[in-house]
Amino acid sequence: MERLIYFIRRALRNMRQCPFLCSVAIGTAAVALTIIAFFAIVVLNVQLLTEHWSRQVEIVAYLDAVPDAKSLQGLQAKILALPEVESVDYVTREEAFSQFRKRLGNDADLLNGVDADILPASMEIALKPPFRNQAGVDGVVSRLQKEVGLKDLKFGREWLEKFESFVALLKLGGAVIGGFLLFAALFIVSNTIRLTQYARRDELEVMGLVGATSMFIKTPFLIEGAIQGALGGIIAIVGSFALFRLFLHEGLSSLLLASGSGAIVFLPLSFQGLLLAAGVFLGLFGSLMSLRKLVRI
Repeated sequence: MERLIYFIRRALRNMRQCPFLCSVAIGTAAVALTIIAFFAIVVLNVQLLTEHWSRQVEIVAYLDAVPDAKSLQGLQAKILALPEVESVDYVTREEAFSQFRKRLGNDADLLNGVDADILPASMEIALKPPFRNQAGVDGVVSRLQKEVGLKDLKFGREWLEKFESFVALLKLGGAVIGGFLLFAALFIVSNTIRLTQYARRDELEVMGLVGATSMFIKTPFLIEGAIQGALGGIIAIVGSFALFRLFLHEGLSSLLLASGSGAIVFLPLSFQGLLLAAGVFLGLFGSLMSLRKLVRI
């Protein structure tokens, strides 16, 4: 414990001795992590938007004839018995005709004199979240046809395929860009920390000449890098929140409100903790990579 306290004091002393280089290292880590946080906010809210869109994935079963009350209850019970189904709504011909009239808008006059019987009654079947995809819908459609006896089923196959392609592209793009940003941040922070260590190369050489072990020499610098990374992470969280409120909030709000989704969100506490841990990792690993050039293992 005494040795750990010594290392911490040594790290703090090193930071006080080189305030400019220390500030540069902290600022570099903060900027790099802020860029990652800014990108994560965009990806998170777009993912929430896709989850909202996924709620529109449903199966519509058109009925050849209007069922009586008893038959309707039995049909709904059979459909709800399927483990993939979340809810079932019965839409009468009159309700379908009213919805159709609303969709026509200014052209609703075209339906004057037309009877609601031209449209069939239907069952709107909503699925549970794990099954709101192509494979889940295909499985439910097959079961509805075989086990329930429904025939005329519609679920927007083309829209669903495009939606799944968009979600897959979003996940792949997020992983690739996020990984690139993290690697770039590690490279930049590592080289910035190397400057601070290069300024103390004479001290490192003297400590090695008097018999100090490599771990004794490196530990204070590793702790210093961790502290700098943690401070950079804290600044990144505060800075990304400020950018979120000043610039990103309004733009994403317009997008989500236009799509009918809810309000946008900032990074959850779990991701903020992850961002802070990433700062510590950048500082530690950046220091370790830099020390390999100055201190032999």
